[in-house]
Amino acid sequence: MVTATMASPVSDPDVILLRGLRLACVCGALPEEQDRRQPYELDIDVVADLPATTTDELADTIDYGSILARVEAVTVNESFQLFERMAQRIAEAVLADERILRVTVEVRKLRPPVTQFLDSSGVRIVRQR
Repeated sequence: MVTATMASPVSDPDVILLRGLRLACVCGALPEEQDRRQPYELDIDVVADLPATTTDELADTIDYGSILARVEAVTVNESFQLFERMAQRIAEAVLADERILRVTVEVRKLRPPVTQFLDSSGVRIVRQR
């Protein structure tokens, strides 16, 4: 008789979802895009092991307000030609918190300079330690 052994459940890391962050950024390959800030929308997924899921203590989670402040600092203090580079810099700023294992950054330009009707253009990158 064969007995099945149950493996202990493997828990996936926790994800903090930050959706619809709108910022005005200097980003674009065209000269006029470098002259003024334009609207961008960001979605950020922050993956970490969060003891707060069992402790219910603020100290055991990641302060998403500080994440947003670091993201905003990147967009205020830096300018970019490509939103791929902006997404990379944002990922680096988020990963500055050592507790964060992985981050997904989605950047959408809300007024892309094309003749077609297009709600947004964008990029999604995933970075981890």
